Amino acid sequence: MEQTIPVSCNRDCIGGCPLLAYVKDGRITRIGNNPLGGPYMSGCVKGFQMARLVHAPDRLRQPLLRTGPRGAGQFREIAWPAALDLAAERLANIKARYGAEAVLRLGGSGSCRGALHNTALLTTRFLTLFGGFTETSGSYSSAAASFTTPFVLGTDLAGIDPGTLQFSNLIILWGANIVDNRFGSQWEARIREARARGVEVIVIDPRRTATASHLATRWLPVWPGTDSALMMAVLHVLIREQLLDTAFVEKYSLGFAELRRRVLGQDGSPPTTPTWAEQVCGTPAALIEEFARLYGRTRPAALLPGLSIQRTIGGEEAYRLAITLQTVTGNVGRLGGSSGAFAQDRLPHPRMPDIRVPPRPDQPAVPVYRWADAVLEGTRGGYPSDIRALYSVGGNFLVQGADVRKNIRALEQVEFSVCHDLFLTPTARYCDLVLPATHFLERQDIIFSSSNHLFFSNRAVPPLPEARNDYDIFCELAARLGFAEAFSEGKDEEAWLRSFVAASEVPDYDEFKRTGIYSGPDQLRVGLADFVADPVAHPLSTPSGRIEIASQAFARQTGFSALPECRILPATPHYPLRLISPKPRFRIHSQGAHIPWFAEHDTPVLWIHPRDAGERGVADGQLVLVESPEGQVRIPARVTDGIMPGVVSLVAGVWPVFEPDGTEIAGSANVLTSTIPTLPSQGARMHSVLVQVSAYGG
Repeated sequence: MEQTIPVSCNRDCIGGCPLLAYVKDGRITRIGNNPLGGPYMSGCVKGFQMARLVHAPDRLRQPLLRTGPRGAGQFREIAWPAALDLAAERLANIKARYGAEAVLRLGGSGSCRGALHNTALLTTRFLTLFGGFTETSGSYSSAAASFTTPFVLGTDLAGIDPGTLQFSNLIILWGANIVDNRFGSQWEARIREARARGVEVIVIDPRRTATASHLATRWLPVWPGTDSALMMAVLHVLIREQLLDTAFVEKYSLGFAELRRRVLGQDGSPPTTPTWAEQVCGTPAALIEEFARLYGRTRPAALLPGLSIQRTIGGEEAYRLAITLQTVTGNVGRLGGSSGAFAQDRLPHPRMPDIRVPPRPDQPAVPVYRWADAVLEGTRGGYPSDIRALYSVGGNFLVQGADVRKNIRALEQVEFSVCHDLFLTPTARYCDLVLPATHFLERQDIIFSSSNHLFFSNRAVPPLPEARNDYDIFCELAARLGFAEAFSEGKDEEAWLRSFVAASEVPDYDEFKRTGIYSGPDQLRVGLADFVADPVAHPLSTPSGRIEIASQAFARQTGFSALPECRILPATPHYPLRLISPKPRFRIHSQGAHIPWFAEHDTPVLWIHPRDAGERGVADGQLVLVESPEGQVRIPARVTDGIMPGVVSLVAGVWPVFEPDGTEIAGSANVLTSTIPTLPSQGARMHSVLVQVSAYGG
């Protein structure tokens, strides 16, 4: 008999989707949607194909101890007791010689949405009780947006529920590839429904994404890293043609008069007209005019920025300006509108505790985007610690971090490194000790979604005989290091989950486990609606209590302008093309990149426009050499008008393979990226990368 088991993805797509695993004879035969999720909640190909990871033949089955040079892949299997003894001994030794801060946490997104099995929270809890460590602050995903939004809105919780899109008369997906990147189980269906009832859906992106092809009524191309210029030009049209909601601006915001002077050129700088913007962002002036008029005349409008537009030099400004656009058009806090800030996963979840992390007020931290620099430079480079050991759980930092070569040097430099993973990833190959972990389908957990829902993910199949939950690994290590009771509080997996539900708003544990879904009572929440309804009774947590288009607090704290501005990395004669490295459609980040099915469906190729290809004598399918100051990649070209001139695209997450001369030949995009961050957030700038492309003659 085939069993049907409610599960939910515990992965970093900001989703959390209600799914069913179909199991027969101890194997998952397929994964599909949980019908209790209703007509709008659906999974995607990533979740539907998770069984390929669970049942992959190269899953790690024993702890591995490195025997050869780092990166060579030379390991021997050892028993769990010996592996755990070694890990505890080496960690204790490093702490005794250098202090606990010599250990750097590299918790990844292998499991990130669970209440218990959360790779970041578990690692942080363990290392805090160990006596301290050096934290990695911020995130690769959203550092600039998370840093900047509170200066403008006083909070980062300024999203909307996807159901509110039924009230929108215009939807703008600005750098948001909803079809491929999901951001939740309802957004695609809600947008598709809006388009079916005649709503214009505008996609603004350097390439014709799956979202632009399948959901959009219009595709507006823009060079990566120049969104702030396009936004300033849209503001110019709105001001010139009197399409502002002046009463809303005056009542709810502060600083627009100064920005208006800047946009019109009344402060001595060039006016940000569409003609000016065309030279900066590559978007034709006529298209900017047409889009701005449509936007200014259509209410309510939901502007949903993706995280891609803030992973650039000056990405902080794109988010300040997106919020400004929604403010001056009166769309903030309105049903069918949005704040202009990141909308997905930016409202409170239904009340549910998770595994607690003890407070540590003096916690030293380094920006996660610069983790490799922190390892290589230490205190002499201005970082708070000299790193001697790395503890990585559920992360593939060698691949996903910027500048792969620098990441390799950092992994080679430390005295000791340990990781938990399902596979011998490139990062694991550089570790001294590799511990085999379970997949989320081999354990049970409560999963947080990006909207007002919780999901119970049951154990679909037994774990591999020698794979262990991250939680259980840490329990064993804590016992060896003398803080077992403090870490586990005497609870196993089931006891933790029951305790979470007992302290939550979910009424019945067993019913929650049986259905796999709990829905919050209000599915039409709009962030900042209370503020807009009564700004006196519900002021924002900004100094003025209002939306601060001009933020003096931002200027004082960062040294940057109080007004939003354009900070754009210009192309150069030597590196004239702008590289983007979007997320893959069929996998999450680098997970499963080595498995044939995923590799075949996300084949790495370089998207290049026919004009740029013609100038370089490049034909479709021909090998090309992509060069940046950090490295070079050899990859087949895909000549397509699905990307705008001046831009090339190489999907992220491919595991690198190097030739003896140092050329990368698998298509690993982060060989080309830099660890110089966008400031002041110290965030990622993977979409502000300049490259040159040439036909490969080797």
